[in-house]
Amino acid sequence: MINNTDAVRVIDSKRDDAVIIPTMNAGNVRFGLPTVTSNQNLDLPISGAMGKASNVGLGVALAQPGRKVFVLDGDGSLLMNLGAMVTASTKQPKNFYHFLFNNGVYAVTGGQPIPGSEGVTDWTELAKGAGYAAVFSFDNLEDLSTGIDEVLAAEGPVFVHLTVEPEIENTPVQFRQRASRTAQQAYAEVTAALASD
Repeated sequence: MINNTDAVRVIDSKRDDAVIIPTMNAGNVRFGLPTVTSNQNLDLPISGAMGKASNVGLGVALAQPGRKVFVLDGDGSLLMNLGAMVTASTKQPKNFYHFLFNNGVYAVTGGQPIPGSEGVTDWTELAKGAGYAAVFSFDNLEDLSTGIDEVLAAEGPVFVHLTVEPEIENTPVQFRQRASRTAQQAYAEVTAALASD
């Protein structure tokens, strides 16, 4: 299994000018993208809209075909919106990279198991069946670190399954560490950064 922060750090280190759209644990302010980002102006965190990061990412990828878009999704989130995989494959955005952080639990709400997490759901086969152009899977940091260049050289839509350690969030919502900017601020900053290029 890969540590959540380590996985995000590897992805961020290869981003160049990519837009990163994290959700759930990949967007957690304690151990997700905000802790390691190298370009916050191109980070568009999706919170409060579980299951929709891949839809937002697809929209950005279609609107910005010359720029890579990385969606950092959760397994529980994607399970709520499996149709997004077929939609992304149908649109065939060559710049769309869909990273699935599979920890087997709803970590943000206390660690309840995800349906199918007992080995029933094969995410890579789902991605292949949905029509992704390239599919990768990593369950350790060394392989991810050495394989990330091959992933990013592939033409999208690309699906990357990551087996990550569960990071359970048990702190009551009102006491959790807040992001440094609101979703509205993030949207405005990303929009301004994209418009200036």
